[in-house]
Amino acid sequence: MILSDKRILEEIDKGTIIIEPFKPECLGTNSYDVHLGKYLATYKDRVLDAKAHNTIEHFEIPKDGFMLQPGTLYLGVTVEYTETHSHVPFLEGKSSTGRLGIDIHATAGKGDVGFCNTWTLEISCVQPVKIYAGMPIG
Repeated sequence: MILSDKRILEEIDKGTIIIEPFKPECLGTNSYDVHLGKYLATYKDRVLDAKAHNTIEHFEIPKDGFMLQPGTLYLGVTVEYTETHSHVPFLEGKSSTGRLGIDIHATAGKGDVGFCNTWTLEISCVQPVKIYAGMPIG
């Protein structure tokens, strides 16, 4: 079941859903908009090994933005920390993000009941596109 905005607020009041920071203007009719954090990571090697610990490089998104490139997987994080104690959380990209050709998760769009953390984003794009820390992403 997808929760309505009213039900999301009820669950927040009960403490079964926590969103920090919570901004009322980010609450939709059946969703809550999350935003891109200020750090990204990429793999050092172009060829990855599924049995190895592949080395990543972290960097901060510059104030004037960062140009994503096709063919590169970027690991990001949401600004928002969330907890869901009675519900299965889902993360989907915003349609405005999709129209730019940006995907925000490869396979991990569903969390588990009891999930307590920021969301890891598996970001890829189909064409070069400039992104900014704090932009709505999901």
